Formats: sequence, structure tokens, C-alpha cells
Amino acid sequence: MALTKKQQRFVAEYLIDLNGKQAAIRAGYTVRRAEVTASELLSHRKVSEAVAELMAKREKRTEISQDRVLQELARIAFFDPRKLLGPDGAPKPINELDDDTAAALAGLDVTEEYEGSGEDRVFVGYTKKFKIADKNTALTNAMRHLGMLRDRVEHSGPEGGPIESKSTVDVSGLSDEQLRALASIAVHGS
Repeated sequence: MALTKKQQRFVAEYLIDLNGKQAAIRAGYTVRRAEVTASELLSHRKVSEAVAELMAKREKRTEISQDRVLQELARIAFFDPRKLLGPDGAPKPINELDDDTAAALAGLDVTEEYEGSGEDRVFVGYTKKFKIADKNTALTNAMRHLGMLRDRVEHSGPEGGPIESKSTVDVSGLSDEQLRALASIAVHGS
């Protein structure tokens, strides 16, 4: 059985930002049930196969894969600034940087320097300012990928089981009228 038009629309919308709830809303499903609908759709075999197929095609087309992203993170995270300099301590020309070093650069500002002014002005060289990508962010993202950092904290009871909670309220001092009012609230709400 093929996907319905609405399911196809959901798949296309999901690939935009991988946000199931928003994809369901944009695809025309009801806002009130969007989160549940997204979960149901992503659990549907044909929908999940379509998502996987289109993601694989996009990865091939863009040449952006998890491996490539991790490789770029590693280039930034393990960048050695000494590789920017030659043996004399002067910055290397950009075309002499190895690929790993060049990949760790976020930018390069080159300013021409002159002495004098007007027609007597003489070119004396360049000032080069290397902007290096944020190493801390790269390391944090790599650590998160490797499971060394947890964004979500789960709490559990003894031996990994559920946490039990009990609420006890002493109602022995309440009148019959107060007890009926509490019972009504419990059944019907405020």
C-alpha cells in the first residue's frame, strides 16, 4: 500500500527539521493531536521507510554524512595552532596549510600594510589574522555524540525500577460537607 498524499506531505515536512510535531502540523494534521500523530506516522513502516530512503538520497546528494560531520568536528577539536606557523614562527601562506589545519579555520583576515602616505606610500607586507573555529564547542559536540555527556537525566527507583510515590492526606478532621465537596472536586474538577 502506497503512502497517502498527507503521509507524503508529512515525510517531506519531517525532512526539513526532523521535528515530528511541527511536520504533522505543516502537513495538515490537527494541532491538538500533532505530537501523537507524528509518533504514529513515524512508527508506520511505510512512512519510516520513506523517511530513511529520502534521508539516504539526501546524504548521497549533499555528501554530508555522520562520518563526514564527525571528521570535521575532530579536525576542529584536535587542531594544533602550531601548524599555522612555519619554522621561523611566521604564519604559513594559506595554500601551504594541510587539509586538517585549513578545516579548523573559521576565517582569515588579510590586511595590506603600508608605510608613508600619498604617492610616497610603500607596501611593507600583510597582517594576517586567523580565526579558529571554537574548539570547546567541537569537543562538547563530539563528547555528546560519543555518549560522554548526557542531555537528558533519567531518574529511577531501586534496581532501575519506577519511582513510587504516595500521597497521604489526613481528612479525619473534615466535616461531612467538606468531604462531599472534596469528592465532588475529585470527580468533576474545580
